[in-house]
Amino acid sequence: MQYNEKDIDIYVRGHSTPESDVLRELDRQTHLRAVQPRMLSGHIQGKTMEMMVRMLRPRRVLEIGTFTGYSAIAMAQGLAEDAYIDTVDPDDELEYLCASFAERAGLSDRIRIHTGSALDVVPRLGTCYDLVYIDGDKREYPEYYDMLMQGGHVRGGSFILADNTLWDGKVAVPPDKRDDHTEALRRFNDTVASDDRVEVVILPLRDGLSIIRVK
Repeated sequence: MQYNEKDIDIYVRGHSTPESDVLRELDRQTHLRAVQPRMLSGHIQGKTMEMMVRMLRPRRVLEIGTFTGYSAIAMAQGLAEDAYIDTVDPDDELEYLCASFAERAGLSDRIRIHTGSALDVVPRLGTCYDLVYIDGDKREYPEYYDMLMQGGHVRGGSFILADNTLWDGKVAVPPDKRDDHTEALRRFNDTVASDDRVEVVILPLRDGLSIIRVK
């Protein structure tokens, strides 16, 4: 009997813990208000992020790429009471969605929203993080990695999660030099895979999720 990806997606959603009411409504509002709603992490990836936070129990979390705040709120749901997330995004037009839904979820005290380029903001924060989630400008992934590893923003035992590292499968085929996004992701993946300071596995979850552990 044949099945397709849609069948699997429906089955996975039906057999996974439902997203919270706040996240379900944020998903709806994102599709109503955002230009590119497919950038939203969504139910399954959001629940995966929450589970990882519950397993790793980080006290300091950094998110590069806030969008409407779905992943920040999902991760914050798994945080201990004394932990927090610094989330950074250059676009301030959607900041109100993240702030308002974080408040509705009762998580305003755990989510710190910063506007600006992560390459500028993170060094100013001067924090070493237990967990970093990268989901910002794909063209800047190599620079984010260098900043984290060389700037003292991660340490031995820290984890870095990077989204979209398969990029619709484009990273696995001969690159088009005119495609800056794919070329940057290929450089990021190659750099991480050859860096003996870390170990990494890429999960084929949605568009690829890399789990990187700093040794």
